[in-house]
Amino acid sequence: METGHIPAESIPGSFDLQTTLESGQTFLWERTETPETGQWFRTVEKTNVIEVKARDGGLDWRSNTDPTDSLRHRLDLDTDLPDIRSGFPNDPVVQAAIDRFDGLRVVTEPVVPTLFSFILSAQMRIDRIHDLVTALRETYGDRIQWQDGDVSAFPDPERLATLSEAELRDLGLGYRAPYVKRTAVLLRDDVVSLETVGSHPYETAREELTEFVGVGPKVADCVLLFGMNFEEPVPLDTWIQSAIETHFPEAEQGSYEATSRAIRERLGPRPGYTQTYLFTHLRTDESNT
Repeated sequence: METGHIPAESIPGSFDLQTTLESGQTFLWERTETPETGQWFRTVEKTNVIEVKARDGGLDWRSNTDPTDSLRHRLDLDTDLPDIRSGFPNDPVVQAAIDRFDGLRVVTEPVVPTLFSFILSAQMRIDRIHDLVTALRETYGDRIQWQDGDVSAFPDPERLATLSEAELRDLGLGYRAPYVKRTAVLLRDDVVSLETVGSHPYETAREELTEFVGVGPKVADCVLLFGMNFEEPVPLDTWIQSAIETHFPEAEQGSYEATSRAIRERLGPRPGYTQTYLFTHLRTDESNT
């Protein structure tokens, strides 16, 4: 096992590991915590186990390889966060989000499990989505030896494509089971290439992602924002629609596409970043419950 540390001074601006990983952007990390070791987050990337822990404004890591470059990319550690936020709109609700979540960053996670995670997200709470992703991983993913046991990687499309809808329903996927199965087949057979999608302009890429079964424009926006490093997407979920109604009513244009364009213009040059702050703030604000 290798260990290391990413120091705070190498990260432009603040960084909040727990908020970033538990804000609904990603469902690929598992939190473990004991009095002896403190709070760690674990994921599997290909055949590598990666564990991270916040310390002194930076990040401790342990892995079977050096994951520094991957962590800096996945957790957006090279982005100048104060500079990004300087482009946020001067609006009270946005400022409230910044005040509450100073170190929140936007992830860029492996795109295939991100796609399946958000296919599973329809009508689901964040903790339930995480449970379903974990069930898929632990039931059908490859096992990787780690310390005194082993952990599971997310199953690849080839493996998911072999499963029956009944097997997927047995994990609790419900009506999403055929979406996962049929999307896995499309990926396995290279009917839709994620690499090609990622090379296209934003609105074209969003439209192409909707060719996957169970992917509408909102899920496509989530995949583009959190799995493909696009800056433009503003997924129009319940919380962002509420923000539009209450704080940006002029952005409501009657259709997803038109409203998406209007709210992007209101949220600054990196609207996906602003959206992530708004979503996290509104979802966790007790005055909204």
